[in-house]
Amino acid sequence: MLELLIADLATDIPGALRLQRMVQLVARHFACDAVGLLKLDDTVLRIMAASGLSNDTMGRHFVIADHPRFARILASRSPIRFEPDCELPDPYDGLLDDKQGQPLPVHDCVGIALHLKGAPWGILTLDALQPGTFCEQALIELQRCSLVLESAIRVSELEEENRSLRLLSTQPAGRLAQTSSSEIIGASVPMLDVIHLLDTVADSELPVLLLGETGVGKELFARRLHQRSRRSHKPLVYVNCAALPESLAESELFGHVKGAFSGAQADRAGRFEAAEGGTLFLDEIGELSLSVQAKLLRTLQNGEVQRLGADHPVKLDVRLVAATNRDLGQQVAQGAFRSDLFHRLSVFPLNIPPLRDRHNDILLLAGHFLEANRSRLGLRGIRLSPGAEAALLAYHWPGNVRELEHLISRAAIRLLVDAPDRNQIFTLDADNLGLTAPVDAQPPTAAPSGGQVWQPLRQSVDQLQRHLIRQALEHSGGNWSQAARRLGLDPSNLHKLAGKLGLKARSETFIHE
Repeated sequence: MLELLIADLATDIPGALRLQRMVQLVARHFACDAVGLLKLDDTVLRIMAASGLSNDTMGRHFVIADHPRFARILASRSPIRFEPDCELPDPYDGLLDDKQGQPLPVHDCVGIALHLKGAPWGILTLDALQPGTFCEQALIELQRCSLVLESAIRVSELEEENRSLRLLSTQPAGRLAQTSSSEIIGASVPMLDVIHLLDTVADSELPVLLLGETGVGKELFARRLHQRSRRSHKPLVYVNCAALPESLAESELFGHVKGAFSGAQADRAGRFEAAEGGTLFLDEIGELSLSVQAKLLRTLQNGEVQRLGADHPVKLDVRLVAATNRDLGQQVAQGAFRSDLFHRLSVFPLNIPPLRDRHNDILLLAGHFLEANRSRLGLRGIRLSPGAEAALLAYHWPGNVRELEHLISRAAIRLLVDAPDRNQIFTLDADNLGLTAPVDAQPPTAAPSGGQVWQPLRQSVDQLQRHLIRQALEHSGGNWSQAARRLGLDPSNLHKLAGKLGLKARSETFIHE
């Protein structure tokens, strides 16, 4: 196996795929049921590649303080084996692919810490349902494998740093490797495209206008942009323009002097001055009145603010990032938004895709919210049933990521109310989610030709294929092999087709290729 691992180091493939292939090689060599490669990020471990774990696991972030097994692995320089009767809770309880949320039977677990440049990078974990899978010889082999994995990780990170240097040659090298704590979770093509654009423009001084529906996470994108900019060591000041009363908006943004109005008992700096040297994020900027828009335009043009009631302006160095869920172009046409301010703000508009266009991210986000609720509620484990996964993937998500977050939280609390034993593995079924029927739940049917609005043939075919696959899965109890037989397909081809149609997480598609 070591020869195969080493051979992958010289292969010109994306770093994420290289790590995924290595994890699969480890799983096959040790004949284990699940392998996880997790990266250390401050106080949490994030899964970078996995084999044999449920779809939503890829989106989970494991708080080290909540998982003593992970903490023990990180603290050791040698492989750690947990005996079948170990009383420490298993972080993967209920998360193995073929267990459907049931408590794991007696099994073997081993793990080893991975290091780069003498510092902990993360851990590799191996789980087997058969006791005695990992003997002393296996631990010795795992130690050798870890050295190759560490080399693979270093190669992948060097490649990523080189790409970043080519794109951001003016940025200090020390900041290229910094991780973002913005919690932007997504591996879909639309999301990766947006993140690439965001990271590219972050190093410029251009104003950025974030566009997107309510609930897509515009604040997280603003935070990431600030963290990747030259201003990251300075303040990021957030203002929700929709929450500013019109009578106080000017004072809040630009400040005031003592006596400027009734109740102004002392000089007060506004949000612009608070953001000096850093970034000011104006959320829901379309809610500002025309009079405040006029003063905002002057501030952007002249690089200075004048406090309410003051005689002289104050020079400032502030980068502006704005966001809205409105069509500002339409507001300009209606006279509700200044055209000159609109053009000044939209030097670099960035459209954040809605969740319905990010199918491959839905289960990643669900896993993230499941783990957050598991930790918050003190549960042993919580996961999705196959039916719940299908329901989440089929739903239209008008409320986007925020709706998904609230839905998972409500469902987890309802399960706990019905079954207060926190030491069990909870499974969210489709019925627990309470989702309404999706728009595309039924296959397309013929309509009268008169006045018919036709959709592209490819779109109709994809829609029908999604419906048939979901139907086969439902009748097969979520078993993909049985569903493939019902559809007359080879299981591997069904997995690939499901991945292409957005019905499976990207990582799971890799596992079956």
